[in-house]
Amino acid sequence: MIAVVQRVTSARVVVGSRVAGEIGAGLMVLVGAIEGDLPGDLDYVEKRLATLRLFADEEGRMNRSIDEIGGALLVVSQFTLAADTRKGRRPSFTRALAPELAEPMIDDLVQRLSARGIQVESGEFGASMQVELVNDGPVTLVLDSRASRQPAERPDRSSV
Repeated sequence: MIAVVQRVTSARVVVGSRVAGEIGAGLMVLVGAIEGDLPGDLDYVEKRLATLRLFADEEGRMNRSIDEIGGALLVVSQFTLAADTRKGRRPSFTRALAPELAEPMIDDLVQRLSARGIQVESGEFGASMQVELVNDGPVTLVLDSRASRQPAERPDRSSV
């Protein structure tokens, strides 16, 4: 699972003319489920989003988590994060998890974060969306759950 995380002062996602999700201060999270993701990948992303210290303390240091500042998350599914751009000029999306498997995984992430008491808004899976945000800092990170795996958990990529 891969996520692009941006610290924001505000963010919203619009589907058609309807606002599907909107937050003030917090994190804008674009998340993609990738073929071969394991249950531990979802655990990793959930824990990191809930506990990463990306917000300033009294001294201006990034020392506070989303929970500590009372912030919110806007989670938007983004299968294009699984793009393979190594060959040709058109990205390949064959690494993206099939929609019928990815949607419940993204929904589970939103539910888990909500269960932690964090305000979570989301986009609409599979829809054409317009995302607006004000990146604060700017602070932008990439979380790649596959990089956190132990060597024995990593799939054999010798044929890729």
